[in-house]
Amino acid sequence: MNARRTRRTMWIALAAAPAMMLVACAGADTGTGGDGDAGATQKLTLAHSYNEDQPQHRCGAQIIADEVNAAEVGLEIEIFPSSQLGGDADRIASVASGDIDIDIQGASALGAVYEPISVLDAAYAFDDADHLARFMASDESDTVTEAFEEASGVHTLGAWSAGARQFTANTPIRTPEDLEGLRMRFPGSPQFLMNAKALGAEATEVAYEELYLALQQGTVDGQENPITNIVASNLKEVQDYVSMSSHQLNTNLVIVGPVWNDLGEEQQQALTDATEKAVTEVTSCVAEDEEAILEEWRTGGEWEVIEDVDRDAFSEKAEEYLSGVLTGDSLSVYEAIRSTSE
Repeated sequence: MNARRTRRTMWIALAAAPAMMLVACAGADTGTGGDGDAGATQKLTLAHSYNEDQPQHRCGAQIIADEVNAAEVGLEIEIFPSSQLGGDADRIASVASGDIDIDIQGASALGAVYEPISVLDAAYAFDDADHLARFMASDESDTVTEAFEEASGVHTLGAWSAGARQFTANTPIRTPEDLEGLRMRFPGSPQFLMNAKALGAEATEVAYEELYLALQQGTVDGQENPITNIVASNLKEVQDYVSMSSHQLNTNLVIVGPVWNDLGEEQQQALTDATEKAVTEVTSCVAEDEEAILEEWRTGGEWEVIEDVDRDAFSEKAEEYLSGVLTGDSLSVYEAIRSTSE
């Protein structure tokens, strides 16, 4: 089965860290590739920035590792969660250089290597997880991932939705006008900062690891993140309202570096199949987690869930802005995504 057909099957199924650390983690026991000695086991590192309670780890990375390890094709995957092997930008460089084998990254972070792929994180580009699946089953998605691979030498195994991003603040946010005067924390990537302007927000860049303290000290007034990230960061302790804007689908891509070309066909297929299963599992886990969390929020009284957000006003504002500022291949990707909306 060729690479394009394999990827399409997967999409349709979907409804530099310190050198010594990397050597110790990735280079101590590399084993052999698909053409190596019979019976030898090749160890692959899989890194990401999420904690072990989040769906990206327990339903994503762990599923990939378990499925590959059980396939008995001479591969063993060891997971390094919680940015143990470096932050996002460092890990992208490490995957490209081969110091990290597999990584889970947001689309906007990958835009540092190939800008058009970051458009997968554009505000209101996707309607929901099903829309992401439709786009990834299209020829246009192949164009994006193949161009990314040509630019970086990094192969895309799959992508999943880690949930929609929601606003939190100490005041309700129902319309774009409610963002006026609020210092809203956004990640520092160009696409996220573009999203802030598209939504009418005043963006303040704060590292994710420093977000809780920034909210507690009033450095920023609010922020935006998927529900599972909001829980992981205990933001209900420092914010009064969560506003269900669903203004961006949080898209993760599973990427693999140069080791991909060293693997045998059977090993590549095992890794592809494992990622396909993880794509489905993460999507289900996120939906289940979010439903349980929202029920707890609505009845717990620790903060107020704002349901009546005018998402049409936000999405229309975002589409008008993004259609005017995106150019070239980035605009083509955005238009292709929107064309697959129902």
